[in-house]
Amino acid sequence: MKLENYHRIYFVGIGGIGMSALAQWFVKAGFKVAGYDRVASEITKNLAKIGVAVFYDDSEGMIPDEYKLAEDTLVIYTPAIPKSHQGLIYFRNQSFNILKRSEALGLLVKDKSGIAIAGTHGKTSISSNTAWLLNESCSAFLGGIAKNLQSNVIVNPDSENVVIEADEFDRSFLTLHPSLAVISAIDADHLDIYKDKNEIVETFYQFIKQIKNGGILVYKNSLEIDKAINQDITYYTYSLDADADFYALNICAVDGFYEFDLKTPFGIIEAFKLGVPGLYNLENAIAALAMALFSGALPEELKEKLASYEGVKRRFDYQIRSEKLVFIDDYAHHPEEIKACINSIKHLYPGKTITGIFQPHLFTRTRDFADEFAKSLSLCDQLLLTNIYPAREEPIKGITSEIIFDKIESKQKKLLTYDNLLSQIKNIDTDIIVTMGAGDIDLLVAPIKEELLKRNV
Repeated sequence: MKLENYHRIYFVGIGGIGMSALAQWFVKAGFKVAGYDRVASEITKNLAKIGVAVFYDDSEGMIPDEYKLAEDTLVIYTPAIPKSHQGLIYFRNQSFNILKRSEALGLLVKDKSGIAIAGTHGKTSISSNTAWLLNESCSAFLGGIAKNLQSNVIVNPDSENVVIEADEFDRSFLTLHPSLAVISAIDADHLDIYKDKNEIVETFYQFIKQIKNGGILVYKNSLEIDKAINQDITYYTYSLDADADFYALNICAVDGFYEFDLKTPFGIIEAFKLGVPGLYNLENAIAALAMALFSGALPEELKEKLASYEGVKRRFDYQIRSEKLVFIDDYAHHPEEIKACINSIKHLYPGKTITGIFQPHLFTRTRDFADEFAKSLSLCDQLLLTNIYPAREEPIKGITSEIIFDKIESKQKKLLTYDNLLSQIKNIDTDIIVTMGAGDIDLLVAPIKEELLKRNV
């Protein structure tokens, strides 16, 4: 398939973070772009500003006539879209060429030097950081809004480097054949897609096999990777502070940020400063620096870029930062991510009272990790737990937030609905509040912030 044969691209599920990045790329590359999403959002509104027509009705009649010519329109969809979607049924019945998002991404980058960031968590922060470090010399497709860019995409068509967030969901990353790759974590997740953790591990091994001959894999040192999987590449490890090829030396917290030296296989590079807080962000930055160094970036350039890196929206994202109160918003939706987030807060603010607000994401994930969620959330001093955000799923009998709530050890905990969460904020006595989840809890961040500021005036 050749992209130049098409003039129009229609996206089914255009409001997703990954889909919207692709849509922006096609707009900047000169294609006409339109698409469907379930509800309006900040992302769809921003797409409309650059000329993308977005529709919120899945019926065939909402598809513009100019996008109904199969020889002129390529259709790209996300697997999160249900099979009953009427627009997608129409395109299939009319024999349009239809690609998953991952297939379209693989097509775009197949002749480039791909830098693929994979892992069950951490990949958005690492890919966004890598993209910022290489900003002038790469294109990028990210899974979050990089604050420096105010975007989730970089388009430099002439660049050989393409930074890609390589998603394991639905085995999407198996469409990629990168030259450089990171694996940040291989934990059990997406058990609605994978049978068990062993199947996830095998899928990551397949991804490793697809790294190009002469390529490089940098992986977290706690992972047990069999190097015989792909004997045509070079393997390196990274960690936060020891026992790896890349790690941080002389870590020093200064005003909530980190200064450190970087140990590499080629020597020590001194005097880095990370512009975002959180120990897990520091570890992610080490992986990003490794990718940038292997891509030819110079140490002095990287020091300047890293110090100015502002992070990703909803990744340890400060909303209020004062002596009286700290409010952080984070995308954490897996037990390991929650644990990393709360432990980072504890490291930065020892002795402070932490109140967590968590919205579980997916019935299957809640069912499969109820014990692990309870253990991670018990790290909070106080907890507000909302009902489950279903996303693409139908309810499962007997699976509610209560199966997590009953196992949480925190003495101060409340189970409440999303709709009455805001009313509880007025009564919280705490030093730190952190909202966590991958659903629509982000829509409450601004109202919570407003209420907290009103209370603390």
